[in-house]
Amino acid sequence: MATAVVGDEQEREDPTVLALEERCAALLGQEEAVYLPTATMGNQIALMILGERGTELLVEEKAHIMIAELAGAALHSGLQTRPLRGRLGRISVEQIRETAWVDGTFWTPRTSVLAVENTHNAAGGTVWPIDELRAVVDTARELGIRTHLDGARLLNAAVALGVPAAEIAGPFDTVTLCLSKGLGCPLGAVIAGSRELMHEARIGKHRFGGAMRQAGIVAAAGLYALDHNVDRLADDHARARRLAEGWADAGFAIDLERVQSNFVQLPVADEQDALARLAAEGVLLSRTGPGMLRALTHLDVDDAAIDHAIAAVPRALGAHAGV
Repeated sequence: MATAVVGDEQEREDPTVLALEERCAALLGQEEAVYLPTATMGNQIALMILGERGTELLVEEKAHIMIAELAGAALHSGLQTRPLRGRLGRISVEQIRETAWVDGTFWTPRTSVLAVENTHNAAGGTVWPIDELRAVVDTARELGIRTHLDGARLLNAAVALGVPAAEIAGPFDTVTLCLSKGLGCPLGAVIAGSRELMHEARIGKHRFGGAMRQAGIVAAAGLYALDHNVDRLADDHARARRLAEGWADAGFAIDLERVQSNFVQLPVADEQDALARLAAEGVLLSRTGPGMLRALTHLDVDDAAIDHAIAAVPRALGAHAGV
């Protein structure tokens, strides 16, 4: 980062940013990518360029777009959001066919966008099976609905499935990828799609205040991460599984079916009390909803940290905290 060659990113004169965009477009199986400060901005740009004001967005009810982006779809893009109840963060072809309004009658808003999240944050880092994902995209395309993949943790999904990221992301109209999650960058994300859509995305980026100047300083971290921090995501997944099994053996109500990447959800009776008790034992988790805490494994969590958490959490909370 300290030695990155930089230029004016707003004028597309920063060679490091351009190199990262080209690299990410190829990685995601898309024509072009646009570097952004955050993946939330990427999701909102995608909805703005794919949807139409006064139409409808379909999304799983606990997707990040639905619960963690402050109704941005309505505020920025004038989209009515229809939440669908999923299983493990996934919605089905049948749900889409039963729910989508495709005729645009006078009374009902036409469905213009379908957004899916992979891996799914609130479901516990769960991964879409590739055949289910393809079927959903194919169905949307058949119905004339454009598709967006919130791929903030897409590379976790690719590593978990053992498939190239392009195989997951390529069929979508747009896809976002966050560089500051398991890849370890201090900030940054990309949105990718066709050249035509990415021209619109660059306009949206400027409107949202995401255009930068010498952004190569941080884009260099993205290039480093793609070279060094992708394959090692498998280590995070293995540590999360070991952590989950350790807590389950200690008597906590861990849903092991949801431990598919680098998340472990820990049910507790009182989140704030549990967080304080855990912090006193040197274990830092985050609250994700009523009665639920989340542990994340990443490149700063080693085997010794997992050993410590397996022992410390039962000591802090007692064996029945999650029952």
